[in-house]
Amino acid sequence: MKYLVPKADIPDRLYITLTALSFALLLAIWSGLTYSGFVPMLFLPAPDQIVTSAITLFAEFNLIDDILASVGRVTAGFVLAAVIGVPLGVLMGSLKVCEAFAEPLLGFLRYMPASAFIPLFILWLGIGESEKVAVIFFGTFFQLTLMIMDVTKNVSQALIDTAYTLGVSRSAVFWRIILPASMPGIVDTLRITFGWAWTYLVVAEIVAASSGLGHMIMQSQRFLKTSHIIVGIIIIGVIGILIDVFFKSLYKKLFPWMGKGGSL
Repeated sequence: MKYLVPKADIPDRLYITLTALSFALLLAIWSGLTYSGFVPMLFLPAPDQIVTSAITLFAEFNLIDDILASVGRVTAGFVLAAVIGVPLGVLMGSLKVCEAFAEPLLGFLRYMPASAFIPLFILWLGIGESEKVAVIFFGTFFQLTLMIMDVTKNVSQALIDTAYTLGVSRSAVFWRIILPASMPGIVDTLRITFGWAWTYLVVAEIVAASSGLGHMIMQSQRFLKTSHIIVGIIIIGVIGILIDVFFKSLYKKLFPWMGKGGSL
């Protein structure tokens, strides 16, 4: 079939249909497991129970406030990581002296779990918002920086050599060759790492939090409200999809010559 050719494009309508089919298949399997009684409702509530719980959470438990609190924390931690990590990663990918100085240290630190630093963050920053933002920053910064470094290092050396041959200065090579050539990969990396930032949300809100989706999920687990837990997880997934759609749209608008989506 022509649609099974590696890397070949498919019609947008077929793409949307297959996407909807995958979600429909997941819903069908879920419904089959729960309504048949194969999996007890305590462990996996039925889809209609999830809808009922979502309505209750929005109407009676101010779920909107929890969503806004979590979005604010994740965004703050991610933006802080990007503001520092993107310039540092570009420098590390462009200059070997910067790579030699910073890459081994960042490579060492990125293997340390963010959750292990929570006691230190509480000691240093207290139990307020800054501690939660720090957890998300720590979980995102090192991977983001190293991925940006790799993106920058992958700029074609032939392109750089050609620029030097044409008399372009070193600083101009950076601003006019390396940085523009890296931008598609940088935007794609930001899209991926923003998703990673959300994976640290529950960890960030596990200690001394009075709001947020992670806090709601942990409280629901304590009282065996499985349907509330799943509502929180689904909401995080929906927010993630919206962020992904935003970055893909931004990618297409900024780099139309790169095709339909990111490369990572």
